[in-house]
Amino acid sequence: MKKLSILLVVILLVSSISMAAFAQDDGGWLSNLLGDNNEREDDGQIKVGFLLKTMQEERYKTDRDAFIEKAEELGADEVIFDAANNDENEQLSKFENMLTQGADVIVLQPVNTGTASNMVRMAHDSGVAVVNYDSLIMNSNVDLFLTQDSWAVGELQGEAMVEWFKENRGEVKGNVVLLRGQPGDSNANAFSQGVLDTVAEYEGLELVVDQSHEGWSPDLAMETTENALTRYDNEIDAVVANNSGMASGAVRALEAQGMADTNKVFVAGSDADLINMRYIAQGKQSIDIFKKVKPLAYEAAKAAVALAKNPDRPIDEIVDITRHVDNGQVEVPTVVTEIVVVNQDNIMDTVVADGYHEATDIFEEE
Repeated sequence: MKKLSILLVVILLVSSISMAAFAQDDGGWLSNLLGDNNEREDDGQIKVGFLLKTMQEERYKTDRDAFIEKAEELGADEVIFDAANNDENEQLSKFENMLTQGADVIVLQPVNTGTASNMVRMAHDSGVAVVNYDSLIMNSNVDLFLTQDSWAVGELQGEAMVEWFKENRGEVKGNVVLLRGQPGDSNANAFSQGVLDTVAEYEGLELVVDQSHEGWSPDLAMETTENALTRYDNEIDAVVANNSGMASGAVRALEAQGMADTNKVFVAGSDADLINMRYIAQGKQSIDIFKKVKPLAYEAAKAAVALAKNPDRPIDEIVDITRHVDNGQVEVPTVVTEIVVVNQDNIMDTVVADGYHEATDIFEEE
């Protein structure tokens, strides 16, 4: 009985410490970062950093331009922008540079979601908030997470794939290739889960390839698709990619075999890049997920500027939180923006209507 009592006391004590560790005090976000030593040099300027992992995909021009436009509109005196060429060491250097330049808040899309927690700690030690953009930084006490509905990407791709099998094969049965992004990336894992769940639900579906790709490389994705076609004697029925760039790599591999035809192979991507919209219009790609980049960038800019202007207020009083997401260390307050499926029937009502692409660019002659 004595041992049991001691055990209960220990459990209660650990629980109390854990709750205290994740609770904010009554002060603002800045004092929560710095504690008693809440002095931070302030030049009176509102400076926000925006650090993307890459500019490789076409969508990131929109992220950059929309963020800068909204941040300046909301009163940012300076927006410090950079991208890291999918290189985590380069990203660390650029992040440190933003701290040196006096950023109040840094919006960060991590190259490596598993190691980016080091940058979060570095920022917090300097009294700088980190808004996590697009891909969840694992095992960190990052201040805020802004993302499209990443959990629904694979679900929507999987649902569209099932409908394609029913319409084109008469049954949900065939070989599926899954093209994942960066190994271990939290978004790649989230995007893929819906596809894996779909394959598990239908015993007629066989996942013959499940491959990650460094740097989300379209060329590596093309190579993976080529190898799958060779290994399975072109008996590939569906290729699902975590992003548009890798889907375009798959289409190029299928083109070489005369199989880039939505009646022959289902292909899905995510990001709604222009080349993929052309492939959909041409009947070479089945669907893509349009993640509405502008709303995400606008929300990130709004959050960054609001935090920079209100260091004496807690984050949940400054930003409208959609949900909380577990990153392995804390439940991160999260803002989620919507995504939609794009196919031949709704291109005009989605990417064109939103001003993401011009119809003349999509429907140009081959």
